Amino acid sequence: MKQLSVIGLDQKKAEQLGDKLNELLSNYQVFYMNVRGFHWNIKGERFFELHAKFEETYDDLLLKIDEIAERILTLGQRPQHAYSTYIKNSEIEEVKDVHDGRACVANILDSYQTTIRLQREILEISDEAGDEGTNALMSDYIKEQEKTAWMLTSYMGN
Repeated sequence: MKQLSVIGLDQKKAEQLGDKLNELLSNYQVFYMNVRGFHWNIKGERFFELHAKFEETYDDLLLKIDEIAERILTLGQRPQHAYSTYIKNSEIEEVKDVHDGRACVANILDSYQTTIRLQREILEISDEAGDEGTNALMSDYIKEQEKTAWMLTSYMGN
């Protein structure tokens, strides 16, 4: 007999998903702080436009951070919560002292590329585990971020 989590998932798969979601959480936390820094430090002719866009972006990232942590808890796992852990476990690197709008947007695009790839990996694991809750969350994030990445790519003229 398989050991099941509180929500009826195989315990080993729930642990695997918790680990992968914690990896995603680390990336989101570093991504969030980078965009916060972009918002505070942006300069140049597109200041007003990008300042507002960066605020919209970090507000969205903060919401997702909370949803990911709560999903980890729902799976019976513990969300990581130390910045030292986030820095260590994140593929997205901390960015310092960036104030050029194009450089900020390019970094955001790179970060979306990372989160979308990780979310697709989680989607495969959650699908195999029969975890519809995580599936729905990742599918929604992917759909939204693919559109945002397209728009930012268009903004960059690519």
